[in-house]
Amino acid sequence: MKKKVLVGMSGGIDSSSVCLMLKDKGYEVIGITMRVWDLPQHFSEPGQEQPNHVMQARELAERLGIEHYVADERASFKDVVVRNFIDEYLNGRTPNPCVMCNPTFKFRMLMEWADRLGCDYIATGHYVQKVEQDGSVYLKCGADTKKDQSYFLWRLSQEVLRRCIFPLGDTTKDKVRAYLTEKGFEAKARGGESMEVCFIPGDYREFLKEQLPDLEQKVGPGDFVDEQGHKLGRHQGFPFYTVGQRKGLGIALGKPAFVLKINPQKNTVMLGDADRLMTEYMLVEQPNWVNADALPAEGLAVRIRYRSKPIPCTLKKVNRLWEEKDAKGDLYLVHFHEPASAVTPGQSAVFYVDDLVVGGGYIVSQKGIHSYIEEFA
Repeated sequence: MKKKVLVGMSGGIDSSSVCLMLKDKGYEVIGITMRVWDLPQHFSEPGQEQPNHVMQARELAERLGIEHYVADERASFKDVVVRNFIDEYLNGRTPNPCVMCNPTFKFRMLMEWADRLGCDYIATGHYVQKVEQDGSVYLKCGADTKKDQSYFLWRLSQEVLRRCIFPLGDTTKDKVRAYLTEKGFEAKARGGESMEVCFIPGDYREFLKEQLPDLEQKVGPGDFVDEQGHKLGRHQGFPFYTVGQRKGLGIALGKPAFVLKINPQKNTVMLGDADRLMTEYMLVEQPNWVNADALPAEGLAVRIRYRSKPIPCTLKKVNRLWEEKDAKGDLYLVHFHEPASAVTPGQSAVFYVDDLVVGGGYIVSQKGIHSYIEEFA
């Protein structure tokens, strides 16, 4: 019997290729498209009921002769993913909405619909591989190092991973385009890349202002300060800045200045030289390990932002020296074996052994980290 697989169809190059590849391999393919956020540019004609990506996915499904469904997740997506995105900035952190969306929406929806439609597997167009070792399923970096998306998927559970198929994991984007052309989808093969954040067409600051019309009144301007707390000038409000930022600060100090820290309680943004962004330690919480008992003592590396170079490190679970009101889950102290720059609260820390993802966590405030270093390092 042919195995049934549910494919998350965005209407773009990658998911379209996945449908074709799986059909070629003899799977019975069913497509589903998630509608989460509508922007004006998502519609090519006035009065068009469905956004372009839904229409494109539906047209492909009709051309391939496969079933196609649309899951309208707009309300819940706004309540959870978009709300979290806004709240993180209001708390002085820099979120990564894809990390939140994947387990909470995309793969949850795929699992639920797969069960409903009697599908054995779920598949997406992510450039990532998976392997099984010692009874556990691990994500493995995609063969295309420029497209590898393992960083975004560290929160997926073993239950989800066991049902996943990632047909693009062992190929490259150029080969995917060539494959589509060979299959007679030349126009699709020439398509562009998707937006970095699906619900933000431009600057996230404008998005915050649109979603929170009273943001500037609620937060208001604050002070740029140096490391000693001396005022350097005025800023527009702490949510409009992120650790490591250099451009767009709107202040001239006669030399390059970088955001070192953000204090949402005082509405201050600390500026300093680039070398002051360097550190040998960071704190991470809410971990998700593939196998916590099998974490290696050596050979571990961590990626602190998408496409950044993995940095060799060691980590140690630590007891909280004081309770933060928004503290969540276990806390780990990470020791970099070489200095890291711009450790940014809210971003993901994803841990690798060679090219296998062994787990991840959220980078939290580094306030008081010296006490942890003295106590546990």
